Amino acid sequence: MNNLQVTITGNNKGGSFKQRLVNLFLIQKLKTPAGIVMLLAASAVIAAGTVKMGLPFGILLMLAIGVLPLLHAITSYPKFGITLQLIMAYFLFMLGRIGVPGPIGTLMDGIQFLLLLGLAVRVKNDDNNWAYFKSPITTVLLVWLGYNILEFGNPFAESRLAWVYTIRTVAIVLLGYFVHLYSIRSVTFIRFIFKLWLLMALIAALYAYKQEYIGFSDAEEAYLHSDPAIASLLFIAGHWRKFSTFSDPVSFSYNMVMPTILCICIIAGKYKLWKKLVLVVCAFLYMSSMLFSGTRGANVLLPAALLLFAILNYSQRVLIFTCVAAVFLLVLINIPTGNANIQRFQTAFRPNNDDSYNLRKQNQKRIQPYILTHPMGGGLGATGDWGKKFAPGSFLASFPPDSGYIRVAVEEGWIGLLLFCLMMFTIMKKGINNYYQMKDPELKTYCLAMTLVVFAYNIANFPQEALVQYPSNVFFYLEVALIEVTFRLDQAKQKEAAGVSSFDSLTV
Repeated sequence: MNNLQVTITGNNKGGSFKQRLVNLFLIQKLKTPAGIVMLLAASAVIAAGTVKMGLPFGILLMLAIGVLPLLHAITSYPKFGITLQLIMAYFLFMLGRIGVPGPIGTLMDGIQFLLLLGLAVRVKNDDNNWAYFKSPITTVLLVWLGYNILEFGNPFAESRLAWVYTIRTVAIVLLGYFVHLYSIRSVTFIRFIFKLWLLMALIAALYAYKQEYIGFSDAEEAYLHSDPAIASLLFIAGHWRKFSTFSDPVSFSYNMVMPTILCICIIAGKYKLWKKLVLVVCAFLYMSSMLFSGTRGANVLLPAALLLFAILNYSQRVLIFTCVAAVFLLVLINIPTGNANIQRFQTAFRPNNDDSYNLRKQNQKRIQPYILTHPMGGGLGATGDWGKKFAPGSFLASFPPDSGYIRVAVEEGWIGLLLFCLMMFTIMKKGINNYYQMKDPELKTYCLAMTLVVFAYNIANFPQEALVQYPSNVFFYLEVALIEVTFRLDQAKQKEAAGVSSFDSLTV
């Protein structure tokens, strides 16, 4: 029962070519005319390459020998591909800081493309059965994707090239939802994903402790002093904000809150005591290391998620826990302290006294007339770094969005903002409805956790841009897919139990 899987029925018509390859290489071991021709051709290529290029050709050949099986594994074995993608997304920027050459972001796009290619092949072998994707969430995601594609023809866009670069973070990452929805078919794999997530978050939390109490590495020091603008953002009140393995302190802080929400949901469930104690320790490390980031917007996410948790999972025990947590939070907000991290935490709950928040309110007020008069906005990539690069001097290039919702409204207009909010509302509604319809305690816990995480991301997207940076963008659509996957697994389990009960009643 615990390893319940949803099977895919259909005709497997793609095995003949693979079988011929197995027969040629493994059974006959190239002792055929075709095999001899292949060996002679390979020998000629290696000889010519060595003569012309020397050692570099040998290195490239060795890389090809290793890369080709990796590409095949990502395409043919979705569990391996998803695992690799999650690990890469979590430590992507760490690789860049230690000197790994090349466009690492493009590598992530390549992994996503291979996962999509493998998905297309599996659906084709399933007689092009797309019915599995049918869901209100799928509908709103496709509408949102289609609108972003239409933005290429936005008559108010300053640059089409900015759209080309920006659509990657919208379309390619969003399509990961379909990969996860189709590929995750067992409770066992969901458990593995959560264990991997919590482990990677623990590594990131411990690395933040290292940055706080031991110091930055040489590569990180070089990065911090490479641009005065970096110091102006990260050096506050004589203290460096920590970013751990992520791109920036904001991304780090948000990716500490989300696994904490998962920990709390599991702790509230019916699990073994030692597992709960481990998760308590992990949650403490996540949240305490989050304070090193100095990101005030992240401080309100956990209380907001706990409030929704108490509403959806109401019981006497939850009510007591909520009251205790509320008292602790009130004390922490108001207690006098000389700790800079706690002081910054306290300011998150007094936004009107914060100059930075007031400046953002003024910027948002200033841009409102533009949003109202441009229903499709100024085009994808019109603001921020892409706007400065591709449309320097334009009105929107100098506008700091600071908020995911404001960026959507400015770049995609009030129509885009309406569609974006509709998408988020549909995901939340589906998560809550699924939670109340599910019976299996474990799957119900996972569905609740993913719904709370999506809710927290929606809160986080107001003060900052929470859904555009790795690994949040990859994990967000994984979490959305798991809202649907856990429900389908639960429904399959209920049908199986009902079938067994019916059979028992007939045999009595």
